[in-house]
Amino acid sequence: MTSRADAAQRAARLRQQLDRANHAYYVLDAPEVTDAEYDRLFRELQAIESESPELRTADSPTQRVGALAATALARYTHRRPMLSLANAFSPEELTAWEERNARLASAVRAGGYTAEVKIDGAAVSLTYERGRLVVGATRGNGIIGEEITANLRTISDVPLTLKGGDVPALMEVRGEVYLPYESFRRVNATREAEGEPLFANPRNAASGGLRMLDPALTRKRRLRIFVYALEVLEGRSPLRTQSEVLGQLDAWGFPVEPHHRRFDTLEQVQDAMPEFEALLEELPFQADGIVVKVDRLALQAELGVVGGREPRWAVARKFAPEVAVTRVNDILINVGRTGALNPWAALEPVEIGGVTVSAATLHNEDLIAQKDIRIGDMVEVIRAGEVIPQVVGPLREKRTGGERVFAMPDRCPACGTPAERPADEAMRYCPNATCPGRVLEAIVHFASRGAMDIRGLGYERVRQLLDAGLIRDVADLYSLSSAQLVELDRFAEQSAEQLVRAIEASKTQPLSLLLFGIGIRHVGKTVALLLARRFGTMPALMHATEQQINDVPGVGGAIAEAVVSFFHEAHNRKLIERLERAGLNLTEPRAVQSGGPLEGKTYVLTGTLPTLTRAAAAELIERAGGRVGGSVSRKTDAVVAGDEAGSKLEKAQQLGVEVIDETELLRRAGADA
Repeated sequence: MTSRADAAQRAARLRQQLDRANHAYYVLDAPEVTDAEYDRLFRELQAIESESPELRTADSPTQRVGALAATALARYTHRRPMLSLANAFSPEELTAWEERNARLASAVRAGGYTAEVKIDGAAVSLTYERGRLVVGATRGNGIIGEEITANLRTISDVPLTLKGGDVPALMEVRGEVYLPYESFRRVNATREAEGEPLFANPRNAASGGLRMLDPALTRKRRLRIFVYALEVLEGRSPLRTQSEVLGQLDAWGFPVEPHHRRFDTLEQVQDAMPEFEALLEELPFQADGIVVKVDRLALQAELGVVGGREPRWAVARKFAPEVAVTRVNDILINVGRTGALNPWAALEPVEIGGVTVSAATLHNEDLIAQKDIRIGDMVEVIRAGEVIPQVVGPLREKRTGGERVFAMPDRCPACGTPAERPADEAMRYCPNATCPGRVLEAIVHFASRGAMDIRGLGYERVRQLLDAGLIRDVADLYSLSSAQLVELDRFAEQSAEQLVRAIEASKTQPLSLLLFGIGIRHVGKTVALLLARRFGTMPALMHATEQQINDVPGVGGAIAEAVVSFFHEAHNRKLIERLERAGLNLTEPRAVQSGGPLEGKTYVLTGTLPTLTRAAAAELIERAGGRVGGSVSRKTDAVVAGDEAGSKLEKAQQLGVEVIDETELLRRAGADA
């Protein structure tokens, strides 16, 4: 830095970037920068604040952990702060960590170390009273988290009652909730089929699952947990080392990541690092390093915490991702199924981890501007999570002056329709449902099992029909004949007739599945069902105002704006007219009828009901004109409680909200006859 003013300006800019990254990562569960890039920005800010302490602010990202989540979950104050770890990116930095500790506690070098796999998940605390789980919470900002006991109880790994004896009267266990790669792929496949945005990585899928308002939805994620720390709050503990802590946690029935090891010296830890680095690539879950801890608990207490944020006695040994340098030949736009204009970098081909990479995601125009990525730039590229190539940033010192600043197009590059950028969104969209850029993905989605369920119409068949000029959009499917199909390769008379029959059968699908199938932005399967039940027919929905749509319980302003915008487009109205002429069903058989016995009432479901599933109970309430709420408030009319009812029941009792059982719900909805 050339001056204090420059340093102050750079520090302010770094704080802004890190705060945005923290919000995207911890609150929105939608990370915008890679871990490696975040670490570099964080360390640069640390260095500036270390050089010029007067520039350090109380709200600096270096002085806190994570971010408070913006949800309806109750806040929970941790009895002891949940800390964050400092990082070491090289053997030299790990050695320097030990040397700093040795100056504070000379016995450190003789105390031994543990090395544990650093699971990349969502940190939680579990509080036990006399061996029984009483409270579970997210880390939040390290001081205040969110109370998620009911959700944590759905994780089969979490013991509700501990095995064995010698349990402290009151204790907290710290752990990491994660989603195995296999489950992550399953969750994203389901979200893709339902038109929902995909999770960027398993960590964010796990975090989002933990913070759902309905524990039944958390259970569907199939989350797992590993625990690694014990905080005894009441009662004596005979444990002396971290190694003993891990053994005791295992004995009580907690899942402990099995690859942890104890070493006598840091030199032994260093020698084992190549082995650990190779191990991380083989694990069935996401891990981002190795945590090295001083083994003796007495030494941990002596070393203490620095800045209220990081324990001196533990450090995360991170392994730098493989980075390649190449040129951005161009920045192009891919039009997604919902019309999202997704910028991507066409790269000079380069090998990363044994794979040749020639393209990388750029997320959105704001990120391109923030990183100042230009066409012609030399850039650093990594394969994020060993899967998706990402541009870390440009090498500005290599610029020649011939680079070009990128500007997002005002019109869709595939069809020329004016692009839209809704308020508070980072993406631009093409609103034309018949846009050629959207058509392949759109037709495949339309025909998928979760939408119109046209069996035998997958990617290859749709691509074949498009290439032959037989279809241009979903409406063209309904004019296909078996005589046309048998002229194509790999179509026999029987397979052609089967496909035509499947297309014909799809005409009877209800309005809700048609709405989901045509690909309105923000309208997934659940929202489509809410809209179809409320308005009953396609014409009624098409003529509804933004306010009328916004008034549908479970539908917000962004969705209402997207629906109105969709039907405002002439292309889309013409598509609906063609589908109607083709004979498709434009009504919902289970539309909500006005004047139902529960009209205007809000009910909240909790626990397991004797005969009704959660979905069946919700459908019963909605068909009777009521609304299913996600949380309990003074505006809730009644809470329907079953076995193992959780915090919603407690909240209802605190607020004086009426609590009823399944039998009473059936009576009120007129379904007990």
